[in-house]
Amino acid sequence: MKNKLKLSKYIACICEGGAETAIMDILLSHDLLIFSKEDLLEEEILRCRKAADFEKQYLKKQFDSKISVIRVLDRDNENFNVSKPYKEKIEIVNIVTSPEIEMLIICNENMYEEYCKVKSNLTPSNFCKQYISNLKYNKKMDDIYDYFDTPEKKIGKSN
Repeated sequence: MKNKLKLSKYIACICEGGAETAIMDILLSHDLLIFSKEDLLEEEILRCRKAADFEKQYLKKQFDSKISVIRVLDRDNENFNVSKPYKEKIEIVNIVTSPEIEMLIICNENMYEEYCKVKSNLTPSNFCKQYISNLKYNKKMDDIYDYFDTPEKKIGKSN
């Protein structure tokens, strides 16, 4: 039996960039995660990358249990160190989308093999811009919302 991730009563979902935020928002909107938008602090995805900013804005409030901090980022080496008094108030779950969230688009377009041939020269987002002709992609949240217009069509499809 697989271990299921246990989250606290309070959840903070922090996304690194616009693409990650859009993907998480789409997944939340279609109830495809183990938590809902209503479970999130302020019922929204946060764009607070610095631990000090998160601490200042959220951890000074009174919570009766720990906060699960889910961080969606493209590198595993980003530190998120809160001050000592707050360390026991949070548990951090890092979700690393390395190399970039745009790999979802490359895979969805069945262009992974082509990407592998040129990947030493291009990041996944630059590959999307240059090689996927039907995609007008500028690494903005709206581009991700437009591409993944429904998770049944794109994210959640099964081949």
